[in-house]
Amino acid sequence: MPYAPFDLTGKVALVTGGNSGIGLGMAEALAQAGADICIWGTNEQKNAAAAKQLEQTGVKVLALRCDVADEAAVDAAFAETVRQLGKVDSCFANAGAGGGAPFTEFPTETWRRVTGIDLDGVFFTFRAAARHMVERGDGGRLVGTSSTSAIHGAPRNQAYASSKGGMLAMVRGLAVELARHNITANSIIPGWIETGMTERTFSNERFVEAVLKRIPERRWGTGADFGGLAVYLASDASQYHTGDDFVIDGGYTRF
Repeated sequence: MPYAPFDLTGKVALVTGGNSGIGLGMAEALAQAGADICIWGTNEQKNAAAAKQLEQTGVKVLALRCDVADEAAVDAAFAETVRQLGKVDSCFANAGAGGGAPFTEFPTETWRRVTGIDLDGVFFTFRAAARHMVERGDGGRLVGTSSTSAIHGAPRNQAYASSKGGMLAMVRGLAVELARHNITANSIIPGWIETGMTERTFSNERFVEAVLKRIPERRWGTGADFGGLAVYLASDASQYHTGDDFVIDGGYTRF
């Protein structure tokens, strides 16, 4: 018999950036555990393909176009999510964007674009979710996808690293502030994962030669590697686990 607290039947999970990569890996596992799913993404074609894939699990699936850097769009998308699915029990702020350059030449517009999505977007998303969860009074789960760039040096990627580091600080503050409402807040820190964002990097033979041998598991991560953790964090099994950072990197930061 499956461990009952991992059963997500009757729960609703929202995953931003849920149409590919880590987000889709988490959404698929959450759906397989019984949760109804809403994914947000800016690419409607990818949204539709991901929704079709998730619907095969038999749960309710909603896919919405939303740019998380747009405050009004986030509030509207969250309201539509609740309108169609009734509530949000767990919110995974996973949408992200990269963009780098030598720091002395780093374009201000790139800084603002990256931080707008990767930090402001998390703030807008978590604020909408927290308001909803506090008003409902039934608790909830907030989970942010950070990056190992937040905990070690990331040359030419200071906008991305700063955003992901800021997310860690935000989540810790939320864990303390929202605990009285039975709302947990945790972060996931991925290592080198095969996603659309890393596709160009992984095609660089010099990079592969230098980095892959530093990963004890000797492989890149995949979206599926985050499914089990997503289910745990959305489930009743994690109700006393808050303010933590989960490093999922095949041992990269330990080697």
